Amino acid sequence: MQSIGWTLIMKRGCFCSRETLNINGSRYRVRERLAQGGFSLIDLAENTTTHRCYAIKRITCHSIEDQNIALREIENCRKIDSENVIRVVDYELNGNADIVINTTSTLFIVLPYYKHGSLSDHLQLRARKQDHMPEAQILQIFLGVCEGLKAIHESKPVPLAHRDLKTANICLSDTFEPIIVDLGSMTEARLQICGQTDAQRLQDEAEERSSIVYRAPELFTVKTYCTIDERTDIWSLGCVLYAMCYFSSPFDPIYERGDSVALAVLSGNVNIPEDSIYTEDMHELIKYMLRIDPMERPFIYSIIEQTHDLIQKLEGRV
Repeated sequence: MQSIGWTLIMKRGCFCSRETLNINGSRYRVRERLAQGGFSLIDLAENTTTHRCYAIKRITCHSIEDQNIALREIENCRKIDSENVIRVVDYELNGNADIVINTTSTLFIVLPYYKHGSLSDHLQLRARKQDHMPEAQILQIFLGVCEGLKAIHESKPVPLAHRDLKTANICLSDTFEPIIVDLGSMTEARLQICGQTDAQRLQDEAEERSSIVYRAPELFTVKTYCTIDERTDIWSLGCVLYAMCYFSSPFDPIYERGDSVALAVLSGNVNIPEDSIYTEDMHELIKYMLRIDPMERPFIYSIIEQTHDLIQKLEGRV
């Protein structure tokens, strides 16, 4: 099962449709195709009664396992109550997936529609003009991302980890509040790895579900006996903050050159541009999250505290 990227949420293509969807008794008129992936797509649709617009994600499931993975995204959404994490408006599962008799099911998920698209879209627009976001604005948006991540990490009965946090999976609301989306990769945060089988399974899962330029070092080469926790997301969060400053993850240039991202990540060298317009405090906050050893990496609470301190410091300067 491939999860669909949210980067394309604003990419407009010529897509003419008169399709109407019935989901749990509500009718939606499809207006345009927003994104398309391997086994899923996202349409912009209008509720024919309220005339509100929604993003409707439909996932084609070829097996019971596919179906369970798709439904997990809804279960995960419902466990988290945060203004900075996407909420499921409604959903419906049609048909029965059975790999033996080659039947599929389709899961329709009704989600809020964010017309400003993703943080990735916003940064790409800024990158074209080399228009760096002011530090105070970065910190305000970043704080919202941290609050959303805190809600995920504090999930009950067990803490969860997003495992694919990146600028493309952060949408921007009408008031420019960040919303963490695409919870399909989310999983139990704390794992005891006992042996080669466990290690290989987690490594394969990370390869499939966690974007390479935002992936934590401990997920590239999973040790045979170790503990993995929610601090995999803190590494990704460090890459997100770096991208907010410099338009892309610190490991994007390595990936684009075709060099080994794994080697670059495990080397621990993060290049802060010499002509950076940001304060040394901002550079230190990025480096604090990008510590190679996960046991030396902070939990989300320390990041929120430091971000608050930085905001106050900046306001003091003004």
